[in-house]
Amino acid sequence: MTTTALPPRAGRRCHNALNPLHSTLYFSPDMDREFGALGLTDQTAMRLASRSAALGAVGPGTVAATFYNYNHELLARHLPAVWETASPAQVLEARLRTADATLRRLLGEEAVASAEMAEAAELALRATEACTRHARPLYAAHADLPVPEEPHLAYWHAATLLREHRGDGHLAALLSAGLDPVEALASHTATGKGMSPRWVLGSRGWRRADWEAAVERLRGRGLLDADGELTEEGKALRDELEEHTDRLDAAPYEHLGAAGVERLTELGRGFLVTAAVAGAFPADLVGKE
Repeated sequence: MTTTALPPRAGRRCHNALNPLHSTLYFSPDMDREFGALGLTDQTAMRLASRSAALGAVGPGTVAATFYNYNHELLARHLPAVWETASPAQVLEARLRTADATLRRLLGEEAVASAEMAEAAELALRATEACTRHARPLYAAHADLPVPEEPHLAYWHAATLLREHRGDGHLAALLSAGLDPVEALASHTATGKGMSPRWVLGSRGWRRADWEAAVERLRGRGLLDADGELTEEGKALRDELEEHTDRLDAAPYEHLGAAGVERLTELGRGFLVTAAVAGAFPADLVGKE
């Protein structure tokens, strides 16, 4: 494996350019159509099935462990019952159809068929060559799936692999930092970069009382102040979390090399901006309120 020294946080910047394009599916009307055809109409069930299908017909315990920040009670309402309506194989096929329709709608046919898309797919797939399966269950499950032939779907697949590889490592960092699921969410929201409390509570299944209790625990550790803002200690903890995650996720970007990472980041940002301008994400998704 070839490794190249990268500028500080280059891998993180690349991840931040690629990861959101994977996430467009969870807000896409195309998912409603494709999953509705399978008999899945509840949006929470659709999102849980979409991301966990690569693991097989799993139950709430496996998903609580691998997703980390979802309430087990919410998961148990949908899993494993969702697999009685649609099998994991059917869900994975519907997810790929959703990715195809969503990317074509958000990016346009010209971008989907462009040389830049083919280049991005090649670079992203090359980066995944250095990803590792051990202690990374979501990445490992997705790495066993076939790579789609069409470049825009190959790019989306590679972005998914890189997302889950970093995500699995991030869970190890969260455990090391002693943050439980709601504390992790609340402290991330306090950075101004995480999901707003409304979206967290609506999608992760926690109650307002759970959120407020987590905020109090973070205050007790000196990580949040009386106004719910990160203290200097809290900022330092969140910074170390990301740096810890960077270290655990360095291999794919070192393998791609500095020039490749820079180019992939540039291409990924271009696609992401186009998707965002086309309305890929809810306006109130990110923020402290």
